[in-house]
Amino acid sequence: MANKQNLTPTNISDDPVPFLSQLGWKDWLYPIVLMASTVFAYSKYSQFMDAYETTFLFGAGIVFSLLGWSWKPVRLLLVGIATLSLLSINLYHGDLESVNHVFFLKFLIGSQTAVMWMNVLFVLAMLTYWFALFARSAFTGKVATSLTWTAILMGFVGLMVRWYESYLIAPDVGHIPLSNLYEVFILFCLITSLMYLYYEQRYATKQLGGFVLLVVSSAVGFILWYTFSRHANSIQPLVPALQSYWMKIHVPANFVGYGAFSLAAMVASAYLLVNKGILVSRLPSSDVLDDLMYKAISVGFAFFTIATILGAVWAAEAWGGYWSWDAKETWALIVWLNYAAWLHLRLVKGLRGPMLAWWALIGLLVTTFAFLGVNMFLSGLHSYGTL
Repeated sequence: MANKQNLTPTNISDDPVPFLSQLGWKDWLYPIVLMASTVFAYSKYSQFMDAYETTFLFGAGIVFSLLGWSWKPVRLLLVGIATLSLLSINLYHGDLESVNHVFFLKFLIGSQTAVMWMNVLFVLAMLTYWFALFARSAFTGKVATSLTWTAILMGFVGLMVRWYESYLIAPDVGHIPLSNLYEVFILFCLITSLMYLYYEQRYATKQLGGFVLLVVSSAVGFILWYTFSRHANSIQPLVPALQSYWMKIHVPANFVGYGAFSLAAMVASAYLLVNKGILVSRLPSSDVLDDLMYKAISVGFAFFTIATILGAVWAAEAWGGYWSWDAKETWALIVWLNYAAWLHLRLVKGLRGPMLAWWALIGLLVTTFAFLGVNMFLSGLHSYGTL
């Protein structure tokens, strides 16, 4: 059957970076342009940046140069983010009120409108993926992928412009948009979708898009509720506990972990359907699903481990101790132990099959409680993240 053809990853080299001799002039032009843009951004906005943000800026230029060599679609994404973000910033003319009367800011590339476009496009992409799955339409699958890329573009533009808007409010209010649930839920949608698109291309399959974008669309639902019910889309000054450079690296690392665990859980749901003989002719084989589930959890575990270590260092600086058994810290440890046990059973004991798929699926519930439930129902040192 058609789904049995995708047994091994394709389209992307197993090497992180191709051999230099294999790179053409376009491959070399890309990092040159990217690093030149990085220098331009530094020259234009360095007055708003501390040493850590400067390091982050140039580090991101290097990382995305390497990533663009191994995963070429990300090049166009970066160009689009930079172009639309700079266009939006220039349209403000240094006045935050411009968003209310400049057409493109009000309806397309202001921070709030860009995020709303992201929300709409993610839901449309999910529905299109499901249609493509049941209709066996390759063209519709390509449309769904394009919608997902466009949603990611608009989401990143929204975050970049929001970052700029925070400085327009006041220089001491300006901060990277990773400080509250509204902002990190946007980041979660973007990271989860990007990881899915990477594996979609790697495994040459689009049948899992509807599954993965279910969890992304759920996050979209939360963003919309949080926006209209709690008006959480307004930019607020950072609370003292978040006025730290550790936030800028701890939070993204955490959400790579959350995104990977969510991706693994949705792949696990597809695995369980195939194991029960449901949609077997439409979904990838159980071997492919098992491999993808393992890779996603491995990546998520690595980043979640890094984030937990960074969080401990941050806690030592902010509160004087590396670990205080705060509710958030305790549940982070539970999440870490959960996936450590999962990987141990698979790698050391050689366990495969539905048990690990159910474990990955239930693991998403544990992760969701650690991410959101703790903020809703428990209190502690992380109470600044409550609903």
